[in-house]
Amino acid sequence: MWVPPEDKDPVLLHAPTRKSVALFGAVCLADGRLATLRADVFDAVTFRDFLCTLVRRRRRAKKMIVVLDNARYHYAAINEPWVEAHKDVLELSHLPPYSPELNPVERVWKLTRRICTHNQYFPNLEDLIATVQEQFGRWRQPNETLHRLCAVH
Repeated sequence: MWVPPEDKDPVLLHAPTRKSVALFGAVCLADGRLATLRADVFDAVTFRDFLCTLVRRRRRAKKMIVVLDNARYHYAAINEPWVEAHKDVLELSHLPPYSPELNPVERVWKLTRRICTHNQYFPNLEDLIATVQEQFGRWRQPNETLHRLCAVH
C-alpha cells in the first residue's frame, strides 16, 4: 500500500493468530451445488466422513467422480474397504502431483476468499467461520455462479 509522505501511516487492524479450520469441499460440475464438511483436522477419518456426506448428497442413479489432490489421507489404507464397498456409486480420481489448479473446487476457494475475506477485519475466528458458512449456505443448492465458475467445456 502506498501512503503519501505527508500523511500519517494507516493503522490496519488484524487479529494476530495462526488458528485454522479444516474444511473439505466438493462442487458438482453439473449444477454448481457445493458440499462442505468442517473438521478439526485433515486426516483419513475426517476424509471418510466427507466422502459419506458426498454419497448421501449424490443424485440417485448417478456415479460420482471425486477429483482429489495428493494429500496423504486421500490414500489412507484405512479407507480402502469403505471406498471399495461404494465403488458402484463413487470413484476417486487423483490429480497429477503439483497440479491443484486442475481441481474445480480450488476456484470455489479462491472466489470464497475474494467475496468473504478480502478487505475484511474479523476480530475472531468464529466471525470468519460464520461469514464463510453463510456464503456456503447460499451455494448448497444448484446455482449459476459455481456452475459457470467450474464448468468444463
